[in-house]
Amino acid sequence: MEGMIKVSYSVMCENDITQDITLAEILSNEKIEKAIKSEFAKGLRNIVISSNSEATITLKTQREIYQFEVTKDDFADILVLAEEDARKHKRLKKECEGVELIDMVTID
Repeated sequence: MEGMIKVSYSVMCENDITQDITLAEILSNEKIEKAIKSEFAKGLRNIVISSNSEATITLKTQREIYQFEVTKDDFADILVLAEEDARKHKRLKKECEGVELIDMVTID
């Protein structure tokens, strides 16, 4: 096969986090409730904070995305090549030992 593939990946670390928190959970936290009241209802009494939706907020580690190109013939080895690219550029550290493939785009 002719052509190239542009591969995007990020480095995974042990301390990475992905957590969904509902708005109700946030508003039930006493510290957050006090902060909202002091910012938006300063000096007022008997204020209740509530939410009418079950919106979620995602708390996630922001990771840098790296790219490299391989030939289409190397498609089966993309994960191994991404790990080699991360090692070559010294992106894998003690607590960061794996890569996550983000995207693959063919280039003619």
